[in-house]
Amino acid sequence: MRFPFPIAHKVPLYLAPMAGVSEAPFRRLCRRFGADVVVTEFLSAESIRREIPATIAKLRFTPDERPIGVQIFGADPQAMGDAAACVTDVFAPEFVDINFGCPVKKVVKRNGGSGCLKDMGLVKDVIQAVARNTHLPVTVKIRSGWSEDLRDPVEIALRCQDAGARVLALHPRTRAQMYSGAARWDEIAAVVSALEIPVLGNGDIKTAEDAVRMHKQTGCAGVMIARGSFGQPWVFTQTRALLDGLPQPSQPPVAERFAIAIQHARMADAYENDRRGAAIEFRKHLGWYVKGLPGSADLRRRLHAVVSLGDVEEIFGDYLDGVQRGDIQSDSDAKPTPAAA
Repeated sequence: MRFPFPIAHKVPLYLAPMAGVSEAPFRRLCRRFGADVVVTEFLSAESIRREIPATIAKLRFTPDERPIGVQIFGADPQAMGDAAACVTDVFAPEFVDINFGCPVKKVVKRNGGSGCLKDMGLVKDVIQAVARNTHLPVTVKIRSGWSEDLRDPVEIALRCQDAGARVLALHPRTRAQMYSGAARWDEIAAVVSALEIPVLGNGDIKTAEDAVRMHKQTGCAGVMIARGSFGQPWVFTQTRALLDGLPQPSQPPVAERFAIAIQHARMADAYENDRRGAAIEFRKHLGWYVKGLPGSADLRRRLHAVVSLGDVEEIFGDYLDGVQRGDIQSDSDAKPTPAAA
């Protein structure tokens, strides 16, 4: 089961496509920390076809992000095909990914994302329309079904493979579950056994140990990390070490964590035209970077009010001064809480 584009490692680590998170600055950062493949935020095929400026801007990526896939969503095969053609001709990523997994109401109300899973004929038509309009590999990301009554990840995956999907990622929850309950990793294993194409496992990966455990339990060809990367892009470095049989690198000390956060902030500041807006949008990342640190409640309160990169550097500097004075526990006492899955 070979991947249809070059990848450095036998078991690749993917940064999952996540709206408002897997933007170019974070993708670049995760690549530096060892993510083998990154995927854009999911983007509306209709907006791509109509060349809506805000959507087209999100298609931008830099050479250091490759290999990269562009993820599109929609329930109109013609629009999906047109979007795939545009993405291929103008942006030339390594692959085009179809979102059949998003559970968000505003997406599924028009049968987009996981809404397509209610109609497997539509899933087939969408995949085939995309494949007809691009020479690039077409990959898909699915859930286990729309609801418990329609839960059948193996059948859904087989239909996707038959329609032309070259790689399949499974988040083993139904749309009805959203993010509640536990991801059923046994369903990933069942899909791996049934398919001839590479299968990526996704869901409930909070730490590097979780990623390795998923690979061992399911036999998945690669691991897709989503919310487990929030505030800890080094999870890819840690996971790669464990997969290679090496000691797991420790969590970065506070000063280093802040330096990484500032690097990320600078990348976001340079990427966006609206610098104040970029700082405000970046607040969520700041909250994730400081999660679990001593005194993090007050730290988050200050960070959630920032309007510029300078504010971030000042707040981090104040915190480190407090550590040095002994007002805040030292790095060795801090026990960061892993990001949510």
